[in-house]
Amino acid sequence: MHLAYPAVLAALLFGTGLYGVLARRNAILVLMSVELMLNAVNLNLVAFDVWLSKAARDTLHSGQALTLFAIAIAAAEIGIGLAIVLSVYRNRGSSDIDKLRDTAEGHGPDDPDSDDPDSDAPVAEKAEATA
Repeated sequence: MHLAYPAVLAALLFGTGLYGVLARRNAILVLMSVELMLNAVNLNLVAFDVWLSKAARDTLHSGQALTLFAIAIAAAEIGIGLAIVLSVYRNRGSSDIDKLRDTAEGHGPDDPDSDDPDSDAPVAEKAEATA
């Protein structure tokens, strides 16, 4: 088998994962897209390891060993990432990434540590009052 076949498949997987990371709003779909990108890298590592071992008669298979470490790290990453996403979903009621950006600590209208006496007023009334 030629090296071009797995390389093209890995490029398609990586492109699909990159599109998913950039275009999706759901945090779980973003994590799945990151996993697609990691699998594309793993496919390249194994393909180039096999290609180089045929060319140099090397039996070390360092690309395949590196792939095993990458799979272990990806499993830990997805476990921790999914736990964080589920915790955020339970607390906020949504896993939409755009909504999570706006909920920085200490900047919300219902922040008890806020010194602003009009913190319960809507944003439009605050903008009119400052203008």
